[in-house]
Parts: sequence; structure tokens; C-alpha cells
Amino acid sequence: MNHTAVGVLKEHAPGERRVALVPGDVAALARTGFAVCVEHGAGDRAWFTDQDYRDAGAVVEEAAAIRRDCAILLCVDPPIVESPLSPHAGQVLIGMLQPLHQPHRVRAWARQGITTVSLDMLPRTLSRAQAMDALTSQTHLAGYRAVFVAAAAYRGFMPMLTTATGTVRPASVLVLGCGVAGLSAVGAARRAGAVVTAYDVRPEAAAAARSLGAAVLDLAVDAAGEGGYARALTETETRAQQETLAAVIGRFDIVIATAQVPGGEPPLLVTETAIDRLRPGAVLVDLAAGALGGNIAGSVPDATVEPARGVTLIGAPNLASDMAPAASAAYSRNVCALLKHLAPAGALRIDPDDEIQAAVLITHGGAIVHRTLARLAAPPTRERTGA
Repeated sequence: MNHTAVGVLKEHAPGERRVALVPGDVAALARTGFAVCVEHGAGDRAWFTDQDYRDAGAVVEEAAAIRRDCAILLCVDPPIVESPLSPHAGQVLIGMLQPLHQPHRVRAWARQGITTVSLDMLPRTLSRAQAMDALTSQTHLAGYRAVFVAAAAYRGFMPMLTTATGTVRPASVLVLGCGVAGLSAVGAARRAGAVVTAYDVRPEAAAAARSLGAAVLDLAVDAAGEGGYARALTETETRAQQETLAAVIGRFDIVIATAQVPGGEPPLLVTETAIDRLRPGAVLVDLAAGALGGNIAGSVPDATVEPARGVTLIGAPNLASDMAPAASAAYSRNVCALLKHLAPAGALRIDPDDEIQAAVLITHGGAIVHRTLARLAAPPTRERTGA
């Protein structure tokens, strides 16, 4: 293998079914000047076989050979740090590495001399980077999927039905958070025939939901922030938001919560008090459920619980993985677009002055080079105390 070899890693995170590159994009990387090597079985859970990759022109290798010989490694989730098969000094690791949530990994990558590029750090406001925006492509799929996860758990009809015995009312759906995932959920729920209401603290996001046909819940909180994200609410605003939601939530059959904060805890929107006011049969889906909490009190990642009589609460932080073939294809296109930008002739060119690289480049040359992460990932200091 030569220095232009790109290796596609098999994912090992629990429940992860996606693969970083699909067979259909192997030829595109070859035209850019890369040789593509795929770890044995990397695409199996997304229904892409080793033979599919061979037919597309890739070489299929065992894990040790991929990590030993490839200059660039592609993944979806970050690989285990400091394992026998982890990347080594001089290699480039590209994926959705979640560096804001994993500062210990960032320090380890810098210490090991690995260059890391994290697609989930790409600002959505960079118009020329839209083809690389993996966070948008994956959250769009998650929002869509959330509607059908909810519909499968709901014991009623989504659309209005007129039958010989009378009319069945449509499901009433509340979508909390009108970012990419929330707007995707609004659109899918509307197409399924539900009556949809949306809520967001950013007026422009709420307006986008309204343009898709949703009613908008107005809680009199305006928290538009920088970069398209919401600012942190004050304690008074948070309490008012929770109380007002608790007062109205009982009229909804399905609640889909999608509000997340990059590098921070997701806001708690639906409290235990609110859940107690839901009628039996209600379904809640929390896309923000995770180690740092969720939008809904009591949500558990990748688990379904019944927090109140007849109420179903589904913690669903990785719904894109449930649509592994489609999600992998979208992610693969994002990766190819980024590689074309980083290495237009098949060889990586690091340019800290490039606005895209400045956003996604995390570690390089044995150091943490991302401005925000250089501060967040610094080891804790111990204050000296006098004798």
C-alpha cells in the first residue's frame, strides 16, 4: 500500500450498524487518487458485503493490516483509544469523533501523534461545506425515523380515518426542537396524517416548522443564539418553560424531543410532573437521551420504559443507525466531499487558515489544534495550598 491508502474501519460501538464508506463511492475516491481498503465485515450490518466492495475496486483486509498500512482511516464512531488496533502516530482519523463530549480521547490522540478530523464539528452556517455536513444528514434521518418509532409504539391511528362506524381522530404530535431532526420529524408526521404542533425557543426555527404546516406552541421564550443554535436559558426561563409545557402536554398523543446542545447537557423540557399529566397510551421519543441526560425526565438511552401508567418513553439517541443502508450512503457522500477538500490530489494538505479545516481539525503534529478543544481538553490543574 502507498501513502494514499484509505482504510474503512468496522464499527464496534454497541448498536452501531453504519459504515463510513459504501461500495458505490469507492470509485469516486479512486478518481481522487486514493486506494481504498476495507476492513473485513465492515459493511455487513448495513447490508454491504465484502464482495460488494471488491466488485467496486476496493481491497478487503483484516483489521490489523488496515490499521498498520493505511494513511487515512475512516469511521463513524470514534474507535477505542489505546487498544492494540487503535490508530498510530502519523495516521489521519476521520469520523464523527464527538470531541466536545470526549476530551480524554482528544488528549490521547494528541499524545499518540494522530491527526484527527471530526465531521460533527463542521458549522452548519458554512454554505460551501454543505456537502460535507454529516451531522445534518444523520440527524435528518433520525428525525424521520423517530416518527415511525413512535407510530409503532402508539396504539392508535396516525391519520384521521372515516369508517362505517364513525370518524377516528388523527394523532396529535408535539415536536420539541425545530432543528434539522425536529423539522424532519414535523414533515414525516404531517405526511403520516397526524396533527402536528412544534416548539422551539428560536423564532426562526419555529417559523420553519410553521412553513411545513405545523402549529407553533408559543411559550414566550426567545433564546436565539450564535451559529443557528439556541443560547442557554436562565433558571427562571427554564422553570417557566417546563411549567408551561407541563400545562399543555396532556393534549398530545405523541411527543418527539430533539433539542441538543453541542458539547453540553441537553435541556430538560419534559419533567416528571408533565409526564404524569399524559393520558394512557401516550408515547414519548427522546432523541437527546444519553449519558448527560435527555429532554425527557427518566429517558434511558436505547431503552423503552413506562414512567407512568400506560405511557411509553423511548430513549433513541442513534436512530440513524436503524436506517443503516440509507444513513451510510449519506454519510459516505459527506466523507467523500470532505476528503476531496482536504486532499484534492490524493494527499492530505493541512491548512489551518482554511475555515473548513479550522472547524474540523482537532489534533495534528502531536498537539490539540482546535481552539475550543485546546481549552476544554487541557488536563485539570491542582491548586497549591500553603503549608
